[in-house]
Amino acid sequence: MSRVLVLGAGVSGLAAGRLARRSGMRVSLYDENPRTRAIEEGFGIATGKWDSGLLAGVDLVVASPGFSERSLPIVESLEAGLRVMSEIEFAWSHITSPVIGVTGTNGKTSVTEATAAMLQASGLDAPAAGNIGAPLSDFTDKSYDAVVVEVSSFQLRFTEEFHPRIAAITNVAEDHIDWHGSHHQYKEAKALIYANQGEDDVLVYDCDDPGATDLATRAASRLVPVSGNSLPEGGSGVQGGRLVVGPVSIEVKDLTSDDPTHLVNLAMAAAMALEMGASTEGVTSAAIGYRSGAHRRALVAEVGGVKWINDSKATNPHAAAASIGAHDSVILIAGGRAKGLDLSPLAAEPNVRMVIGIGESGPALVGSAGDRGRLAGTLDIAVEMAAQAATPGDTVLLAPGCASFDQFESYRARGDRFEELVGERLGGRTR
Repeated sequence: MSRVLVLGAGVSGLAAGRLARRSGMRVSLYDENPRTRAIEEGFGIATGKWDSGLLAGVDLVVASPGFSERSLPIVESLEAGLRVMSEIEFAWSHITSPVIGVTGTNGKTSVTEATAAMLQASGLDAPAAGNIGAPLSDFTDKSYDAVVVEVSSFQLRFTEEFHPRIAAITNVAEDHIDWHGSHHQYKEAKALIYANQGEDDVLVYDCDDPGATDLATRAASRLVPVSGNSLPEGGSGVQGGRLVVGPVSIEVKDLTSDDPTHLVNLAMAAAMALEMGASTEGVTSAAIGYRSGAHRRALVAEVGGVKWINDSKATNPHAAAASIGAHDSVILIAGGRAKGLDLSPLAAEPNVRMVIGIGESGPALVGSAGDRGRLAGTLDIAVEMAAQAATPGDTVLLAPGCASFDQFESYRARGDRFEELVGERLGGRTR
């Protein structure tokens, strides 16, 4: 009987453990922190400082995203000659459904959600899985019309056979240097989304994004370019005030946003959904009704000519810069755990009137902003400073460009707190 060591006892680790157990394997888990859920589910779990003795007798190591490729458990597993795979790769060897894979620096979740919504509106049984919050290992129990899988660079790094028939690269910019070690290694991990694709497979990519375009040109699959600004030859995008994707043509004014980021996400989702058999009617209705999830460029309030926008999901400089570019005069609240990335370009954006720094990277960010920089430290103080500085025509934008883990447990908690503070400051006048 094969023995599997699962690194990490969070959501994906437990899902991998359950799948291994269903497959007749002996399972043990390791997590530095105690995890009562693992014990409740009957798993043997080791906690505390890593001990290489845990590898004794192990045939396979399944790694959760929390373990970087340079972490001691991964390094020693590889040195011991063990095969290391991500939860996505482990699930792939058991899944029987067609898979759509979505990766990229930003926009993965939105494209995954929209693609699944379009397939479901077409009457297909097509759940969303992966990095979106539902581990792929939980979808191996039956056959679906399709499974739309959001795949992070962490999950792709330890894949060998993962082979989505249809894949997408939303964009590629510097991110997670602390995890991968370099931007080159980060890009190489992203490229694994199409590593096993051939000419009968499809790769959709944002042709306006240099990183995605550069990566896509190396693929052996059929390439489908999409754009949120134009209609590329042989692809999908915007033309004459309409979103045009194959037989689908929707007036942009009928969509929930005319932001190019929203349009390219929908174009990408529609192209993949149609390839997987979605109907024109299903794609159209889902596109018209689709709104990005919480904490993604969400309008919290508009009072006295000042807009307050929550884009806490902008956890890297690429996403934050795109968010800044959607407004004319920005009071930017940014900072947090920078993941080894350079935040100074955010302060140099021409439409940023003031930068208010928070968290670990706040001082460096403010230092790069010169006279436009103000150090708040905490989000509570930042909101108060922004309220005092804002004048009609300004947008107070929470687009941190960083992870939240220095001060909050997640980007969601950070965004929720921002909305609470704005509501309190404006006397409940939020929308």
